[in-house]
Amino acid sequence: MRTPSGLRLDIQLAVLVGVLVALCVVGYLSNPDGFLSPGNVSTMLRLAAAIGVVSVGMTFVIISGGIDLSVGSMVALASVWATTLATQSYGLWVMVACALAVGLGAGLINGVLIAYGRVVPFIATLAMYAAARGLAERLSNGETQTVKVLDFLEFFRGDLIGIPVVIWMLVVVYAAGWVLLNRTTFGRRTFAVGGNAEAARLAGINVTRQTAYVYALAGLCCGIAALITIARTTSGGSTNGQFYELDAIAAVVIGGTLLSGGRGTLVGTLIGVLIFTVLNSVFSQNFIPTAVQNIVKGAIIVAAVLLQSYTTRTRKT
Repeated sequence: MRTPSGLRLDIQLAVLVGVLVALCVVGYLSNPDGFLSPGNVSTMLRLAAAIGVVSVGMTFVIISGGIDLSVGSMVALASVWATTLATQSYGLWVMVACALAVGLGAGLINGVLIAYGRVVPFIATLAMYAAARGLAERLSNGETQTVKVLDFLEFFRGDLIGIPVVIWMLVVVYAAGWVLLNRTTFGRRTFAVGGNAEAARLAGINVTRQTAYVYALAGLCCGIAALITIARTTSGGSTNGQFYELDAIAAVVIGGTLLSGGRGTLVGTLIGVLIFTVLNSVFSQNFIPTAVQNIVKGAIIVAAVLLQSYTTRTRKT
C-alpha cells in the first residue's frame, strides 16, 4: 500500500512527465521537420549529459540539507587541469584520472570546510565558486586549451551500439546514483541527515563524515561532467560550466527535491533536466535571447520553491 508521501511523489512525477510531453509537443509544432528527428534528439541528450551528471551530485547535496554554488567552477577547473599540455602528454587515462581527481578534491574541500570547519554551505561553496574559477583562469592563462590526444576524442566522442558515449555516461551515473540513494545505507543516511541532523546523530550516524562524503560525491560528479564537456567542445577552458549552478538547482527543485532537505528523487531530477533541455531547444528554435531564457529559468525556480512551501504548510495543517 502506498504511503501518502509516496502517492504525492507519484503524482508529482506524473505531472512532470506531462509537462515534458507538452514541451515536446510545442517543440514539434514549432519545428515539425527537425525537432523530433534522431539528430536533434541526440543533440539534446548530449547537451543534457554534463548538466545531468552535475545534477546527480546536486540532488545528494540538497537532500542532505545543503547547497553547492561551486559546481560550474569545479567543472571548469577539472576541464582545464585535464587539458594542460603536461596532463595531455601522458595520454587518455591520465586525463580522465586528473579530471576525476580534481573534481573529487574540490568537492572534498567543500565538505571538510562545511562539515569540520562549520562553515555555512552557502559561504563555503561561494568561496569555491570564486577560487576554482580563478585558478582555472590562472592555469589556462585565460586561453582555451585544445585537446590534442586523439584517443580521448575518439573514445568520448564515439558511439556504443549507435548511442553516443556521453549519453551512456549520463545513463550509468544516474543508474549508479539511484542505487546509491535508494538501496544503500549511504542513501538512507543522506535522507536522515537532511531530514533532521540531530536525530540522525542520536541514531548513531556520523553526520560530520556523511556531510563531507556528500560534497565529495558532488565534486566527483563535476569531474565526470568535465570529461563530457571536454568531449563536446574538444577543449578545456575557464568559461566551461557557466550557469551550471542555476541549471542544476533548477532541475533538482523542479524534480521535487526539497530545498530544506530530507526528501528527493533522482528520477524527478532527470525529468527536470530533460524539461530544461527541451525548453532550451524550443527557445533556440524560436531565437529567444539567452537573457530571456535565464529570466524564465529563474521564474521557474521561484515558482517551484513557492509550490514546495505551500505543499509543506498544507501537509502540516
